[in-house]
Amino acid sequence: DLDECAASPCKDHQYCLNTDGSFSCKACDASCVGCTGEGSDKCKTCASGYMKEDEKCADIDECNLPEKVCVEENQNCVNTSGSYKCVCSEGFEDKDGTCVQT
Repeated sequence: DLDECAASPCKDHQYCLNTDGSFSCKACDASCVGCTGEGSDKCKTCASGYMKEDEKCADIDECNLPEKVCVEENQNCVNTSGSYKCVCSEGFEDKDGTCVQT
């Protein structure tokens, strides 16, 4: 079996998996920018919104940072994978970027 992976035939956001007589390109974990294999522990670097924690790229909970990310009045922070979103508190709705009472 020739190791086709030695020639790095895959794209930057993929890793190469050598198979008998061939190879396949697999997508890197969403937490990675470039990788050497499957999973968040094989990242070359962590994607934006992730940081290295116990040899893996873990999601940063922006909602628990000391500096508030959702600064509008009556707004709550919701952590998402690799990011966050600001949503209006219960009883309020978004009107042109401002949370107004419903």
